[in-house]
Amino acid sequence: MNNKSETELKIAEFLLQIKAIKLQPSKPFTWASGWKSPIYCDNRVTLSHPAIRTYIRQKFSELIQDEFGSVSLIAGVATAGIPQGVLVAQELGLPFSYVRTTAKDHGRQNLIEGEVVGGQRVVVIEDLVSTGQSSLKAVEALREAGCDVVGLLSIFTYELDAAKENFKKAKCRHLSLSNYNALIDFAIEHNYVSKDEARTLQEWRKDPEHWNPAVTNE
Repeated sequence: MNNKSETELKIAEFLLQIKAIKLQPSKPFTWASGWKSPIYCDNRVTLSHPAIRTYIRQKFSELIQDEFGSVSLIAGVATAGIPQGVLVAQELGLPFSYVRTTAKDHGRQNLIEGEVVGGQRVVVIEDLVSTGQSSLKAVEALREAGCDVVGLLSIFTYELDAAKENFKKAKCRHLSLSNYNALIDFAIEHNYVSKDEARTLQEWRKDPEHWNPAVTNE
């Protein structure tokens, strides 16, 4: 585990500790996409734990300053990226806006809420990245509004090949506080899963769209 950073492992520990991430290789979840998965992540749970919420806010802020330097706007991805983004913007003393999943069907029909000025250097905050498609829609909306999106940060990423390819195609840098590999390493070492269950978790990530738990668990 020496190649995993302290932050990656600490976030993994927090997410498992408060059950923001649940591992159930023998009783898979069904995602909204219809995919079967031995893991489920709901990082909204972190907001209910002040110490963990603070740690995430501080690490996001440090990462932005270390990797992107001067930034003029923090933008959240609706909905789970909104509270995380607000916390980071407050920490850094920066303006905040957020991108809706779809434009409003009334009023000004906004897709982006809050003040956005062309030319602003923007970091986008997301709670979770799976394939990256929904996150990159927000990036695209901000770019169309004239913003210079310098990167997207997430609390956790499944590290799926599809996400890596999507971010590469979009020419958008993606950094995450923690990730699937760090999570599995921590879960094995601290007995959240057995080595057999860990193998199931690794098999899932190779082809999550077509993963068949019945075949894997035979």
